[in-house]
Amino acid sequence: MKNSDQESATLEKQGGSTISIVYYTDPLCCWSWALDKQLAHLEKEWPGNITWRYCMGGLLPGWNQYADHQNSIVRPAQMGPLWMQAGEMLQLDLAHRIWVTDPPASSYPACIAVKCAEIQSAVAGRHYLHFVRKAVMEHGLNISRHEVLHQVAECVAGVSKQFSLARFVQDMENDAALELFRKDLQETKYRNINRFPTLVIQRPEARGVVVTGYRPAEVLLHIINDA
Repeated sequence: MKNSDQESATLEKQGGSTISIVYYTDPLCCWSWALDKQLAHLEKEWPGNITWRYCMGGLLPGWNQYADHQNSIVRPAQMGPLWMQAGEMLQLDLAHRIWVTDPPASSYPACIAVKCAEIQSAVAGRHYLHFVRKAVMEHGLNISRHEVLHQVAECVAGVSKQFSLARFVQDMENDAALELFRKDLQETKYRNINRFPTLVIQRPEARGVVVTGYRPAEVLLHIINDA
């Protein structure tokens, strides 16, 4: 992101066409954390404009409601080896021990916090998603805890003068973003999206392309150009 607080989620470039991307993701998705860096490269390489919309998928409602049979995960300690494997494949140092030392109980609080930041601006929501991912993926902080979500909001306030920490705290306490998150969950279910990350890429006058899972930037560029 550029430093300007006036920036919208649309990245202006000269020439080329505009594409829109809906990004279905979750703060606890380690594959999304890796994809974010590839999407940053995509923004630099695409010769036109990209507009973004982020949809929080609610990966982990709670451990009594979660079962990933494909990866044999039904309890927190089993998530650590998946993160370790993903880190080795992607050459990322993921804080996988959090799933033993202080496992997040749910991703819903972090999802709601992202939508709270989005109430103020799309850019604030994007900043918040980045910092909340960084908190858990790199620093091993439990992002289901209110105090950690507050710390993340302080980071956002540090990079954006137009982000009000006081308003964020108030909106979190008043559940101002709860309905926005519910709409994200409904959209994810309606579109039958059950894996994160998933991108829905739309070029003008072309059919949308659905891309599921991690992809390098150059692969995404080929997919877009072939759409």
